[in-house]
Amino acid sequence: MRYAPEPVSMLYGPMEPNERFRARRAEIRRRRRRRRAAALGLLLLVLIAVGVGARYGMTDATKATQAGPVAAADLSWVAPTGRQPRPLPVEIRGVHVTGPLASIEGKLQQYMALERLGLNTIQLDVKDEGGEIGFAPAGVRLASRAGAARSYYKPGEVARLAHKRGLYLIGRVVTFQDPLLSAARPDLAIRRPDGSVWTTGAGLGWLNPYDRRVWDYAVSVAEAAARAGFDEIMFDYVRFPSDGDVSQARYPGKTTQRPGQLIADFVAYAQKRLKPLGVRVSTALFGLAATRDMGIGQNPRLVAKHVDTVYPMSYPALYGSGELGLDDPAATPGETVFRTLAHYRRQLRGRSAHLVTWVQDFSGYTLEDVRAQIDAARLQGVKGYLLWNAAGVYTKGALAPASTG
Repeated sequence: MRYAPEPVSMLYGPMEPNERFRARRAEIRRRRRRRRAAALGLLLLVLIAVGVGARYGMTDATKATQAGPVAAADLSWVAPTGRQPRPLPVEIRGVHVTGPLASIEGKLQQYMALERLGLNTIQLDVKDEGGEIGFAPAGVRLASRAGAARSYYKPGEVARLAHKRGLYLIGRVVTFQDPLLSAARPDLAIRRPDGSVWTTGAGLGWLNPYDRRVWDYAVSVAEAAARAGFDEIMFDYVRFPSDGDVSQARYPGKTTQRPGQLIADFVAYAQKRLKPLGVRVSTALFGLAATRDMGIGQNPRLVAKHVDTVYPMSYPALYGSGELGLDDPAATPGETVFRTLAHYRRQLRGRSAHLVTWVQDFSGYTLEDVRAQIDAARLQGVKGYLLWNAAGVYTKGALAPASTG
């Protein structure tokens, strides 16, 4: 059943979606300027009071220890101690990088050099949609036996290079779609009624979400990246398949547990194993998963209980006509992302997980289209954004920090 459009707020009158989005943005910016002016006024009063008190109340010894100018510091990048996760950037601004791209000499350094344009985060594939792992994970013999281990990059070197530049490093682990392992180990795969390996319309095999050996495999690969120095592990394709003839999919060992709870339990299992290694755990979820039950086991509220961050894939190109109450979501990218994140904020109410949105930077989108999505994310107060382009080609200017004007 198609999602029934929500009533559109008449706060801005009967306006076209892009006009309504721009009006909403302008109003929020005006409020921010007023709040900043009030805060600056209050801060000046406090500083005057503190200065008077300091002048008459400080001892000579205290004055000596505080003599000289104090430089402003970016406390978001204080070096971590012990096994605590590295601090998050104030606003995540990052790009998706595949393993093969990282294997090209100098290519990863080129992505990291985008730091001068505002980038502070790299999302690098650890295990991708084809089942390939970017390196040979120590202790995961099944990866080598299945032919999944590659030598695209050395994870420890990548982590050291990223941290040297002050960048936050996210390792993406595609979980249940895995044509390599499902072919090498049919006993771990989703099957057809005749016992053969079930595949999507594109011929891709999937692993069985009910099989705990599959859980162990994905998390063991993630552990190898965590030990190498990655700051966060993002689990993607944490769901049941959605394309192909899913009516023919059979799950050996299937229980009566609801799919949404099963996926949430997997994430809880991953968090329990990865947290002691000092990394954050996150998931990428479909944009519409917060709007309606998509039948794939993605329940943002259940998942958010066990992760540090949720990344909605709010690519406007993925939405059909009428979704979110929009005639053509792809033609109104800002409003599409704004409404998606509004639904996610409701789902995550009371949860501590951050929201960071994926931004569409493909299908001919211009800088204006990309910025409209980023503006929408900022208006919703989320923790940042990641640009997605499967070819790794990103729009110049899309990583600029938020304007303070």
